[in-house]
Amino acid sequence: MSDTQLSSTIYIVDDDEAVRDSLRWLLEANGYNVRSFAGAEEFLAAYDPEQVGVLIADIRMPGMSGLELQETLIARKAPLPIVFITGHGDVPMAVSTMKKGAVDFLEKPFNEADLRALVASMLEQARERVREAHAQRDQQAVLSRLTAREQQVLERIVAGRLNKQIAGDLNISIKTVEAHRANIMEKLEVTTVADLMKIALARAEEA
Repeated sequence: MSDTQLSSTIYIVDDDEAVRDSLRWLLEANGYNVRSFAGAEEFLAAYDPEQVGVLIADIRMPGMSGLELQETLIARKAPLPIVFITGHGDVPMAVSTMKKGAVDFLEKPFNEADLRALVASMLEQARERVREAHAQRDQQAVLSRLTAREQQVLERIVAGRLNKQIAGDLNISIKTVEAHRANIMEKLEVTTVADLMKIALARAEEA
């Protein structure tokens, strides 16, 4: 079993016990760590967004449906790729879920080779999403260390204001603006304004 498989989890959410058992057996036989749940609510109570994982969920379930589960995970900004299990009549619905960010859908009955390939691809996406989430959180932590004045200077740099204009806006000297700008660049560990803009704009999108 690879380190990748050991450090990740495949979540299965389906009210059909036979489907859960079949998927679990197939995935565990290929060395994956698998957790299965009979309902979306049970899964949400156990899900840890810090854990690299992928979700295989039925679209139609009693209680919270797969579509509602997807909406909940989107609202939580969970870095979890989703594949939906569908019956033949659910394919149009499954296609609509992909427009909301689902990775793919599996139509019953499953093809084992297709499932293996899909899970491998999903895990790579999951790792990248978790890396991005951690990077954003690290950036937010650094941004929070800026002083109130540095925040004001940063906002104006992002708005395209020149040092002279920022000095006038804040009623401080140009040398003071330059000093704040240097401090900001050092704290954020960037060397160009372009990189500074990326961090600041990422924060704005998160807000």
